[in-house]
Amino acid sequence: MKKETSGLKIMARLIGLVKPLIFIMILGILLGSLGHLCAIFVTVLGAEGIVMVINSLENPVLVRTLPKFFQLIVVVAILRGLLHYGEQYCNHYIAFRILAIIRHKVFNKLRVLCPAKLETKEKGNLITMITTDIELLEVFFAHTISPIAIAIIVSLFMSGFLWVQYPVSGIIAAIAYLTVGGMIPVSNEMSSAEAGLKFRNKFGKMNSFILGALYGIDDTIQFKNGHKQLNRLNTKSDNLAEIKSDLVDYEKNQKLLTNLSIQAFSLIILVVMVVAYNKGRVSFEQVMIAVVGMMSSFGPVVALASLSNNLNQTLASGERVLALLDEKPLVEEETDGVDLEMVANSKGNIATVNNVSFAYEDVEVIKDRTIDIPKGQILGIHGPSGCGKSTLLRLLMGFWKPDKGQIYYYDKTEGPIEIGDVNTSSLRKNQSFVTQETWISQDTIAKNIAVAKPDATIEEIMEAAKKASVHDFIMSLPEGYDTKVGELGSTLSGGEKQRIGIARAFLHGGNMLLLDEPTSSLDSLNEGIILKSLREEAKDKTVVLISHRKSTMGVADSVIDF
Repeated sequence: MKKETSGLKIMARLIGLVKPLIFIMILGILLGSLGHLCAIFVTVLGAEGIVMVINSLENPVLVRTLPKFFQLIVVVAILRGLLHYGEQYCNHYIAFRILAIIRHKVFNKLRVLCPAKLETKEKGNLITMITTDIELLEVFFAHTISPIAIAIIVSLFMSGFLWVQYPVSGIIAAIAYLTVGGMIPVSNEMSSAEAGLKFRNKFGKMNSFILGALYGIDDTIQFKNGHKQLNRLNTKSDNLAEIKSDLVDYEKNQKLLTNLSIQAFSLIILVVMVVAYNKGRVSFEQVMIAVVGMMSSFGPVVALASLSNNLNQTLASGERVLALLDEKPLVEEETDGVDLEMVANSKGNIATVNNVSFAYEDVEVIKDRTIDIPKGQILGIHGPSGCGKSTLLRLLMGFWKPDKGQIYYYDKTEGPIEIGDVNTSSLRKNQSFVTQETWISQDTIAKNIAVAKPDATIEEIMEAAKKASVHDFIMSLPEGYDTKVGELGSTLSGGEKQRIGIARAFLHGGNMLLLDEPTSSLDSLNEGIILKSLREEAKDKTVVLISHRKSTMGVADSVIDF
């Protein structure tokens, strides 16, 4: 992936997130600037003290002032510690508050993008973005924004201070600060930016590979593919190590240039001040103050130079996060539409699919389909895998928009309403959707069923479980409905997970049940029990039942072959 956004634009957008905490940021910058100046002037005052000691040999009166002078140095040193603590507290407070804000933004965006946009994204890459990429932004908010401002303030102050000692020294200092804190890190960031983004993307892809390998570890062991998987992991790890090695080389070169520049400018100002002293333009005290002040004032700009070593990683993470936040959903949630109250039209239909076509990129899966969905009946849709049955349900849910044609629902007041004009929350309330693969969280069985209705009573949960033919199984467990299942329901069979998914649909209710292969993992006995429950539920609800099994279609009032 190429770097599509400049580092400055990314930084500007990230800085914009600080707006709600701007006053704390200003306080942190103020404390940090004063803290660095205290650190610099500890050495400057030390140099001044040495001059006073030398001068006291000729003027004994100065000896009396030395204790108070060194007490001043101690006070300044203590202030340095206190101010540094205050700066770090402000910066980290801002950083962690903003990281929380970013995580909320990312999760909200994922909710809006799903399911259409997220089906094509690697889950491991998303996990990397939510965890390590966002965590890396802490470096930017806690150790980048404030240090940049502090470096500018301190550099301007010290350039002016050294100008007062000797104008040429002020000019040299300004050039030195600009070189060490500006030119070198910017050049390094520009050179390493592409490698930094490439590293973050490769890192995300490797996490996706590892996540997939962990989910498929049973098959890997069974078919003895462990060495093959290990070789793939080693290859990906080696590629990542090569990019990391390039980043380390950039870091070493940057540090070398920084140290050489500091030594060179320190030597230059020493020579300039000695020459000026020999010509009688400055005093020995000014020579000491200028040279020591210059040498001790590189801290803030060196911090900027060091930032560039990690800045490429931070900005790459920032670009990935911002790119996700910028993504537009394939289907926008409707909030200003109609709250749907489903009724049958004059023909007894609750919804109509009118001449609908849909394609995934260049592969057309539904072409010119027109289907009437009758109220209070079970409509069966039968056909082989890949013929567009599941896609039809997702279109009915509004997950995708048809490429051609319309989907109408019939409202009690408004009559026929196109799906795009129905409030998304209202549509979800009216529908229950059971997918082929039931998601199970690492929680109790009761809470897994209650996903469909968080405020449901245990009695309601048990009633839904009975309809889904899973109640007896649950009660056979040591802790019944309070039994915790493993990650992704690892302690449950495929059929048990599927029945929990069906229990959710029964618990949620809604006027329309959309069932995608709801009995594919069930034996004939449990399938029969669930189909019987569906028949009872369909007395006052509409059911769209998808299956490739002909036996399942036996419960349907009408069947459409896809």
